[in-house]
Amino acid sequence: MERPMAEKAAAAPQAGTQPGTNKAGKGAFYAVGVGPGDPELLTLKAVRLLEACPVVAAPRTAGGRMVALDITRQAVDLAGKEILPLDFSMSPDPAKRAAAQQAAAALVRQKLEAGLDVAMVNIGDVSIYATCSYLLEQLAAEGFATARVAGVPSFCAAAARLNTSLTGIDTPLHIYPAAEEEDLSAALGQPGTKILMKSARRLPAVLKALRAEGLAGRSALVANCGLPGELALSSLDGPDAGAALDAGYFVTVIVKEG
Repeated sequence: MERPMAEKAAAAPQAGTQPGTNKAGKGAFYAVGVGPGDPELLTLKAVRLLEACPVVAAPRTAGGRMVALDITRQAVDLAGKEILPLDFSMSPDPAKRAAAQQAAAALVRQKLEAGLDVAMVNIGDVSIYATCSYLLEQLAAEGFATARVAGVPSFCAAAARLNTSLTGIDTPLHIYPAAEEEDLSAALGQPGTKILMKSARRLPAVLKALRAEGLAGRSALVANCGLPGELALSSLDGPDAGAALDAGYFVTVIVKEG
């Protein structure tokens, strides 16, 4: 019986911490978190790896934007590097998403087979709702050396922007993808702090649920954290909450326990 992709990925070799030192004549794939927007939040390790890799891959939106690459350019000199745009699908059709992922994997695979190390930049951290996750697992399952480089998650940067903590010494912390969470009331009923990520597409429903549960006054929102057009609201119990409806795609909501 063939092993699942995740199991194959776990058994694959881990890339060395210094690009160019991997063996077997093939390149290594590095998934690099660049934080939510402020280029000063790139880690020293991320900068070092990006400077060393000859190929930098970046997700590209349907409109042609490469936000993670734009962040990276402000902290790393990418002159002389090959930029590899990767097109992913946001379609609700799983088949279309899978086809786009396979096409992106094929582009990266071509570089790795040629012996070139590839660093793929990813907004936020590479372990939380990360675009790069599928590619890394797919390439690792094929035997390529891979590694993840941690980045600052958006909700941590949002908390810092709001000058607040997310937890006390024993406060539970729950993270939900608001766009996919069918029962927001159940999620909001959990003890501790709730993080609602990917909230933009369902923000009207999120705001309605917060008000219905009496939580709007204990909820805060940051949109485009560290990016142009940043919006920070320390409370969603007021008229200013409506401004968030047009804030764009990158929206994080923090709900505190009373």
